[in-house]
Amino acid sequence: MHLWFIEEQAPGMALALKATGTIYREKTKYQDLTVIETVDAGRALVLDDCIMTSDMDEFIYHEMIAHVPLCTHPSPEKVLVVGGGDGGSIREILKHDSVKQAVLAEIDEKVIEAAKRYLPNTSCRLDDPRCRVMIGDGFQHVNTHPGEYDVILCDSTDPVGPGIVLFSEEFYQGVYSSLKDDGIFVAQTESPFYYGDLLARVSKTLKGIFPIVKTYVTVMPTYPGALWTFTLASKKYDPVECARRLDLETKFYTPELHKASFVLPQMVKDIVDA
Repeated sequence: MHLWFIEEQAPGMALALKATGTIYREKTKYQDLTVIETVDAGRALVLDDCIMTSDMDEFIYHEMIAHVPLCTHPSPEKVLVVGGGDGGSIREILKHDSVKQAVLAEIDEKVIEAAKRYLPNTSCRLDDPRCRVMIGDGFQHVNTHPGEYDVILCDSTDPVGPGIVLFSEEFYQGVYSSLKDDGIFVAQTESPFYYGDLLARVSKTLKGIFPIVKTYVTVMPTYPGALWTFTLASKKYDPVECARRLDLETKFYTPELHKASFVLPQMVKDIVDA
């Protein structure tokens, strides 16, 4: 018997996935956590009734959030991921030989535990010797580690619950101070269809802190609107002009796509240029 998992992604719109059942469910200290098995999207991690990652398309998101900044920086050695407890961003970061340490700052340890147990393809590098897992507040972390990181990724949940502080100016100021003099920051900045105001605010805020700020886009079939944005802020390197060609094992990211992703649809350009 098949059931349907339905995520209300916006008023008047929902994503429905045919599911074979619930694999795991727990109410953590911070959120409702569920892992479901679907017919077409494989296993999916669901937080507070919203899909965070699925076997079908997680590689798109994780490759684009990780490889764009890491292929922009000439020699990233120490990288911080704020959020990202499923481990997908860590998996992609550790494909870069220059990286000596990747730090994962995840506030909810139950997400990591569930990912390790039920999402092995995504979480497969969390036990790598180059990965350091820190259970705690990423906001606090960036404010107590000045000048430490080459690249910081904000692989956050949507701007609700424990993730809302990761879209604040105070957090971005902490990120700036936690980066080295040539550091790069990337944040997932949601769907331009449903979070245009947030994208505009984040872009404007980061432009007041960093000298180089650019938004790029990708497709994400299981995310609201299927068009997703990331915003990159850099102290020194332009992500289009400085993109390096590396021999990486990827399923979505390419050097050509790296540059093309910064060519924005007019509706997105209007949002970030406002």
